Amino acid sequence: MAYAYSDNESLIIKYLPLVKRLVSKMDSGYNYDLDDLINIGVIGLMDAINKYDKDKNVPFEAYATLRIRGAVLDELRRAGPVSRDRIYKLNRYYDAKKELENRNFRNPEEDEICEELGIDRKELSKIHETVHCLSNISLESIIFTSENNDIYLKDVIEDDKMESPEEVLLKNERKQMLKDAISKLGEREQLILNLYYVEELSLKEIAYILDISTPRVSQINGKILLKLRDMLEMSG
Repeated sequence: MAYAYSDNESLIIKYLPLVKRLVSKMDSGYNYDLDDLINIGVIGLMDAINKYDKDKNVPFEAYATLRIRGAVLDELRRAGPVSRDRIYKLNRYYDAKKELENRNFRNPEEDEICEELGIDRKELSKIHETVHCLSNISLESIIFTSENNDIYLKDVIEDDKMESPEEVLLKNERKQMLKDAISKLGEREQLILNLYYVEELSLKEIAYILDISTPRVSQINGKILLKLRDMLEMSG
């Protein structure tokens, strides 16, 4: 049963901090002000309030979290969070990296990729930020090349209970591959993944903890995801 209308305003006020916390980690790299995203998140919260059924024994906060994230992500997908130019540059990065791998029979260094593309380190950092932005929409498309069987870093790092989809064997195999790859990362890299995807801290909060800039956190996360992608391609 949904909440009565008279309770809606108090519930929105009560769970507004939840909306702000969830949205704060989605605002990097998008053509939206944080306040705009919060407003979209509130729409998701209102939808959760109207559709919540307490008889299903699901905590309201968990249900609201799904609705809030869904509302924001749906809007970001519609709006196109990353420009075509940034996608073009990311694809050029992938092509250049593959070309260097085929030419030299090894994983290229960042300086080699920059030289191949004719860019400097600052422009490469922007590509890393693009990877970070895309990971908020679909981490699957960054780490794995197939479009099915979504796997989230949070599921892997927490080693949460397994789901039971039709293709559970493939998902299980991919989870193990991702676990193995994460275990090979450095301590700082694993910390950043844990803080962002498991603890769900914002970029600003992680920047404060690590005593670095917010854009730097975004760049590092993008580099980590590309590193994981390389590891998985090598093991696949």
